[in-house]
Amino acid sequence: MIADIERLSIAERIQLVEDIWDSIASAPEELPIPQAQRDELDRRLQAHHDNPQEGDSWKIVQSRIKSK
Repeated sequence: MIADIERLSIAERIQLVEDIWDSIASAPEELPIPQAQRDELDRRLQAHHDNPQEGDSWKIVQSRIKSK
């Protein structure tokens, strides 16, 4: 199988990777979320509920990213 892939052009291999990724992304319910990530999401959500005024809006964050 690897030998077959290596015979493809770079553009064809990139397309293959994109196709594989699209097939994975089309079924997000099948992707397990590790408990540590769930815990971190819960922690961040609770921090937001505890202090909704803290942090920056998406508009400000986006502007900061674009200015770099």
